[in-house]
Amino acid sequence: MKKLIVLLIAVTIWSCKQEKNQTKPNIAETLETYTIKQMMDNESVFGGSFSPDKSKLLVTSNRSGIYNMYTVASSGGDFVPVTASDSSSVFSISYFPEDERMLFEMDNNGDEIYHIYLMDGEGTHTDLTPYEGARSIFYVWADDNKSFFFTSNKRDKRYMDLYEMDLESFSPTLLYQNDEGYDIGGISHDKKYLPLSKAINTNDSDMFLYSLEDKSATKINPNQSANSYEDFSKDGSSLYYTTDDGAEFAYLMKYNIADGSREKVMERNWDIVGSYFTENDTYQVTYINEDAKNVIEVKDVASGENIELPKFDNTSITNVGFSKDEKTMRFYAGGSNTPSNLFVYDLETKEQNQLTNVLNPEIKGEHLVTAEVIRFNSFDGVEIPAIYYKPHQANAENKVPALVWVHGGPGGQSRQNFNSLVQYMVNHGYAILAVNNRGSSGYGKTFYQMDDLNHGDKDLKDCVEGKNWLSQQTEIDASKIGIIGGSYGGYMTMAALTYTPDEFAVGVNLFGVTNWIRTLRSIPPWWESFKDALFKELGDPNSADSVRLRKISPLYHTDKVTKPLIVLQGAQDPRVLQVESDEIVAGVRKNGVPVEYVLFEDEGHGFEKKENQIEAYSKILEFLDVYLKQDKGTPINDGETMEMNSGS
Repeated sequence: MKKLIVLLIAVTIWSCKQEKNQTKPNIAETLETYTIKQMMDNESVFGGSFSPDKSKLLVTSNRSGIYNMYTVASSGGDFVPVTASDSSSVFSISYFPEDERMLFEMDNNGDEIYHIYLMDGEGTHTDLTPYEGARSIFYVWADDNKSFFFTSNKRDKRYMDLYEMDLESFSPTLLYQNDEGYDIGGISHDKKYLPLSKAINTNDSDMFLYSLEDKSATKINPNQSANSYEDFSKDGSSLYYTTDDGAEFAYLMKYNIADGSREKVMERNWDIVGSYFTENDTYQVTYINEDAKNVIEVKDVASGENIELPKFDNTSITNVGFSKDEKTMRFYAGGSNTPSNLFVYDLETKEQNQLTNVLNPEIKGEHLVTAEVIRFNSFDGVEIPAIYYKPHQANAENKVPALVWVHGGPGGQSRQNFNSLVQYMVNHGYAILAVNNRGSSGYGKTFYQMDDLNHGDKDLKDCVEGKNWLSQQTEIDASKIGIIGGSYGGYMTMAALTYTPDEFAVGVNLFGVTNWIRTLRSIPPWWESFKDALFKELGDPNSADSVRLRKISPLYHTDKVTKPLIVLQGAQDPRVLQVESDEIVAGVRKNGVPVEYVLFEDEGHGFEKKENQIEAYSKILEFLDVYLKQDKGTPINDGETMEMNSGS
C-alpha cells in the first residue's frame, strides 16, 4: 500500500509477539515503580550520516532535553554537541559529501515551517532557505557532489517546487515548477527525470515519469492503484516503485525507461514500504511492514542473495544506513521493550560497535514490558489486529485498569516500537491495548479503505470491541477501562465519550480533531496536492458532506459527554488548531464533568521537549489515578478542572 500523508504525529509503540514465560511472577515481586522523569530520561537518537572519512557519524539526540545535533566517533565514545538549541528542535540531515560541513533543518517550535541550515567548520550556521512563511525539505545530494536538491513552497504556498542548490554560491535554481500539485518523489542520478505522483484517494495515486529535457510526462501505472517511487538505478535505465495493482499488499516493480516495460522484482506477504540502492548499487535495502514491525532485507545485487545481518535477543534491527564506500553500515536495534541503540558494523570483518546505551541506567530492562500482537473479531466479524501491553503485576488476583490506545491518522498504524509514555503507564499498573481499527494501514488495501466516509462509526465500534476484549481478560478490571489517543486518536477518544458515553470510564485526548469541518478547511497550505484525496476519505467540508461531518464532530454534541476528560494541546500545532481543544474543553465543562486542560505554548503536533513531556505525561497519570484507578482518595483540585500553560 501507498505510504500515506496523514494528520497525525507518528505516535507508534509496539513489538513482536512473545511467548509467555515463567519470569513474570518474579519480576512482579521485585518490580520497581519509575517516575516520569526517569522514564523520559531514556534517550532518543536517530539519523547517522558518515563523515567523508567514516571516522564520525552525525546524529540527532534529545539528551539535552530537546533535539540537537551531535557527532560521535564510529569506534565509539562521547557525543560531541554541534548545536545547543533550547527552544526549537534541530534535526541533522547530513555531512557534506567531501568535507565536514553539515546540513540540518529546524522549524519554529513545531509549526512545521522547516528551513535548511548550513553549519560550517567554524561552528557558524546560516539559513540557506530564508523564505518567509515557506517550508523547505532536503531531498538528496547530486552525484557530482557539487549541489543538493530540495523542495520549497516559497513561490506558491500550496505547491512544493524542486530546486537545486549550488554548493559554491549557495544560490538555488528552479528545476521544476509544480503548477499541477504533483508530489515530487526525487530525481534520477543523471538529472534527466523526475518521478511525479498525483493522489486519487488516500490509497491510490497515479505515477508519472517526467522528462526535464523535453517536459513530457509518461504515466507508469496501467491501472488505478497505490504507487510510490522508491529509487532509480545508478545507470539511469530504470525506475523502481511499489504498487498494489491487483494485490492487497504493495510489491516492488521495475520500470524500464527505454521501452516502457515493467517487471515485478520483489513481493512479500506484507507491504513493501521502502526500497533503495546504496551509493554504487552494491546493495539493495528493502523495508517490509510485517505485522506492524520493520523487517529489513539487504540484498547483494551482484549475487542476488540477502546478506546476513546481526541478530539480537528480544530486539530487532529497525533501520540501516551505509557509508559511501559501502563497506560500513550503521544500524539501530530496539523493540517495544527498549529504545533503539545505534551500532556501526563492518561488512567485511563482521565487527560491530555499539555507540549508544539509550535506556536510562536507573531503569532495569526486565521491568519494562514486551508487547504481544493479538487479534479479535469485531461486531461484524472483521478481524482486528491489536498490540497488547500487560503489566508485570497484573493477574487474576490483582486486576488492573486498562486503556484502549488509538493511533493517529486517519490511516495510521500502531507499531511495534518503544514508547516511554506507554511503558510509564504500564509500569504504574495500566494495561494498554493499541487497536489497529479498520482504516489502519499495513493490513491490506481492503482493510485500509473500510472506514472511508465512515469515521466515528465502524472504526469506533472496533475500539469498543477492543474494550470488550480487554474486559474478558482475567487480569483486567472490566469496570475501569478508558480510551486514549492523539490527533485522529484524540478524535476517537472524543467520539467514544460522545457517541458511546457508557462504554469508557475516562478519556485522554491529545490534540484531537473535534470539528472536522474546521479542520478540513484549515489544513496546512502545503497539503494542497493531497486535499482532494483527503476529502474523498473524510468528506468535502464545502459540500453537502458538511452535514455528515457536523454529525460526526464531537464539538457539536458535547452535551452527551459524562465521563472525566483530560485534553492536551500544543499552541503551535498547524494540523489540529488550538481552538479545537479550547472549544471542546469549554463545551464539556458546561456539563459539570471533570475536565483538565494542559496547553503548551511552545509545542506543535506532538510534544518534543522533555520538560513538556514530563509535565504532560505526569498529568495524564495523575488524572488516571484519580478518575480511572480511583486509588488517590481526593479528586484533583477538589474535583475542579485545572488548566496549565507551559511557555517558551
